[in-house]
Amino acid sequence: MKSFILALCQNRPSYDIQQNLKRVFEMLNKAARKGAELIVLPEIFYYPYEIEKLRDQTDKDNQILNLLCEWAGTNKKYLCTGSFVEKRSDALYNTAYLIDPEGTIILKYSKSHLFDVELPNLKVQESAVFTKGDTIDVADCELGKIGILICYDIRFPEMARLLGRRGAEIILVPAAFNTVTGPAHWKITFRSRAVENQCFVAAVSPARNRRSSYRAYGHSLIIDPWGRALAEAGTGEEIVFARLDPKVLIDTRVKLPLLRHRRDDLYKLTDKP
Repeated sequence: MKSFILALCQNRPSYDIQQNLKRVFEMLNKAARKGAELIVLPEIFYYPYEIEKLRDQTDKDNQILNLLCEWAGTNKKYLCTGSFVEKRSDALYNTAYLIDPEGTIILKYSKSHLFDVELPNLKVQESAVFTKGDTIDVADCELGKIGILICYDIRFPEMARLLGRRGAEIILVPAAFNTVTGPAHWKITFRSRAVENQCFVAAVSPARNRRSSYRAYGHSLIIDPWGRALAEAGTGEEIVFARLDPKVLIDTRVKLPLLRHRRDDLYKLTDKP
């Protein structure tokens, strides 16, 4: 892993996709001018996270993805696209991509855990629209070893651990926690995954849109391997930056060698209670 500046673009998606894209590219250009080498967008960054309406918000013919690949190649930046509604055969997936400075996709990940919950003042059923992804991987690039999870995936420690076992030094998480779960669990969950796996974790949310029935929590943040918040946004549109220092990762793993102290011989799942 090398030292570099990471930027998170917390844009506020409206119902006008073209206007959203215009704003996103303005934010990407601003982040690039300020020296970011890796820029990350939120979950479904181009439309409000309203489940039933997302059926009709597929990235037809990869038009948006192609624009982002072109931007990354032109500006020589790494870019995590946030996620798209991707149509694959007859199914829809919530899918994110990592693009390198040549404009080439080097990692693709589809959300594996679907948020089907009924909470006070909030009912969401992602499985009514999306199909579960079933693969997970890490990209080994100039910046370091990078993995991607999407939103609800972060609540399952096994997912981040799988990335950690595959060498992930940085986990990017496009996400859209809401105003019910966000205040309770957003920061503590991402800090926990960073501490457990001794890696950098970046959580990227949309800004809050009060006209939408789904209120995103915002508060995009970057956590270091010791569990410290290096940067955190508010609830509005904002770009947050932090320098990721490999010395912090190395020092944390040397001084507190959790990963070497694992007892895989004890962790095997069995049918016993």
